[in-house]
Amino acid sequence: MSVSPTRFAGRFSGRCAIVTGGASGLGKAVAKRIVDEGGTVALWDMNADSLADARAEIGATHVVALDVSDHAAVERAARDSVAALGKVDILVASAGITGSTAPVQDYPVDSWLRVMAINVNGLFYCNRAIVPAMLANGYGRIVNVSSVAGKEGNPNASAYSASKAAVIGLTKSLGKELAGKGVVANAITPATFESPILAQLPPSQVEYMRSKIPMGRLGEIDETAAMVCFMASEECSFTTAATFDTSGGRTTF
Repeated sequence: MSVSPTRFAGRFSGRCAIVTGGASGLGKAVAKRIVDEGGTVALWDMNADSLADARAEIGATHVVALDVSDHAAVERAARDSVAALGKVDILVASAGITGSTAPVQDYPVDSWLRVMAINVNGLFYCNRAIVPAMLANGYGRIVNVSSVAGKEGNPNASAYSASKAAVIGLTKSLGKELAGKGVVANAITPATFESPILAQLPPSQVEYMRSKIPMGRLGEIDETAAMVCFMASEECSFTTAATFDTSGGRTTF
């Protein structure tokens, strides 16, 4: 299936966004839409070479090469990005890894710790660093990227599933803390979609996830990017501490 995304001219006019994991996959697709729709974007990613390419392709104002699991680096990146953009209206926390594919009794401890460091600690650091800038301006949209694995759990993916469940819990707590302050925080729980992260998984794991989707196919990046951009827009004004689903019917709760 080929998706032709609908663009909304000027939807993000005057808005400034930080997108983590912004050099590829969902983060890059979201960043491109925000720029195409009038916004200004700072990209954060571990891959410096991909960042340079994405900056040129998207027209990003600012890029930062960092590992989000490094708290001090995130704090520095937040200060630098706020200075470069002038403000931050939107945070899309998309950086993440899948980790190993193995049953719990065989799961490598180093892989578990790395998944938690990036998917949970890193996302927390990013939210923690950016919320004060949003509160100072009385406006903000936070989109934390979780997964259907955080709702249902995928076998042989305990670290990834647990980390994405943690993202949902953190977002629910944060959204309630910020309610009534002009800042909303929501999570998105996509099913598997075509993206570079699939290269981290064996084909058997990808096929298992495809088999769980009633629509019988993987998602497209643009389908989830469209939902993220709604969540990041002014239109998403009365929903916070919630999860938005793009799962092809896999999850209905």
